[in-house]
Amino acid sequence: MPVKIIDHVYAQHLLTRLRDKSTASVDFRKGLVRLGRIVGYELVKTFPVRGVDVETPLGAARGVEIVGLDKVVIVQVLRAAMPFVEGLLKAFPQARLGVVAARRREEGGEIDVDIFYSKIPPISQDDAVIVADPMLATGMTMTKVIEEVYRAGTPGRLVVVSVIATPVGIGRVLSRFPEVEIYTVAIDPVLNDKGFIVPGLGDAGDRAFST
Repeated sequence: MPVKIIDHVYAQHLLTRLRDKSTASVDFRKGLVRLGRIVGYELVKTFPVRGVDVETPLGAARGVEIVGLDKVVIVQVLRAAMPFVEGLLKAFPQARLGVVAARRREEGGEIDVDIFYSKIPPISQDDAVIVADPMLATGMTMTKVIEEVYRAGTPGRLVVVSVIATPVGIGRVLSRFPEVEIYTVAIDPVLNDKGFIVPGLGDAGDRAFST
């Protein structure tokens, strides 16, 4: 399935705290970090494993090794993704990091997106790329970011991770890039006339950084 909803009860608990407008900025950031870790661990479960033998201080033991943890690139969409990616790095500590900064632009009632900074390491077919943005709303920012990823190379796997997504955003991403996998904690049904998710959790960047 191209879309996976992470219904882990602790993830849903954290999401509820993030939705609450009374949650303070520092607690909001901590919640994004914790959610990033959970999402990362869910992703790790989909990586291949192989059996290995190790020597303990008292004898031999059979175990497993996760394959590909050293071939991960995490691309964060500034700025709301920063604490979210901090959590993802707990699951992927060897990941290389990329950054894309995007700005929403509204002209004549139309919403568009400008990329004003992009720095992504070279990508190969051996890599799994994880693009992180807490809010997958209209999908316009995400499609622009994925275009930036492909300018750096073609990965073997491309995953979009978010806290909340919408059917509109999911549809736009998958219609343009059907090979993408999407992991999210919730899907909210509505976008308002400014392109924000309802009920959502507000502007994640503003709430995380008290702006």
